[in-house]
Amino acid sequence: MIDEYAPDAMDVATILADVPHIERLLQGIAMEGHDTSYSEFLLMLGLRFSRPKMRALCKTLDEVDRRAKAAGQPELAVLVVRESDRLPGQGWWTGRRDYQGAWTGPAARAFLNSIQAETFAYWRARSPKRKPA
Repeated sequence: MIDEYAPDAMDVATILADVPHIERLLQGIAMEGHDTSYSEFLLMLGLRFSRPKMRALCKTLDEVDRRAKAAGQPELAVLVVRESDRLPGQGWWTGRRDYQGAWTGPAARAFLNSIQAETFAYWRARSPKRKPA
């Protein structure tokens, strides 16, 4: 079945490589204080989930985090997780130097929660919706 409203291959590549747009979407998610699954995030971009699209998104997420680190900001790729267990995929774990445990289970969840909490706090403090103390 052909989806007549889906972007063509060239548009998909452009959408998935738009680092500033993906960065802004993730910053908004962080300000709201929640994570998003790979398929939910692809839908935000107007795309249906597929493994090739997910892999392309992951490359862009690496660049988003590289830019965040250069700007002294917390990472954002930590907010994109699997639907099944709400943990990031293998690529996120293998690139880390600050965690050596299993990629699933309580230790992985605790590690993820600590990084997400830092990201949420940072971006909530910069939210235009934030009420002054």
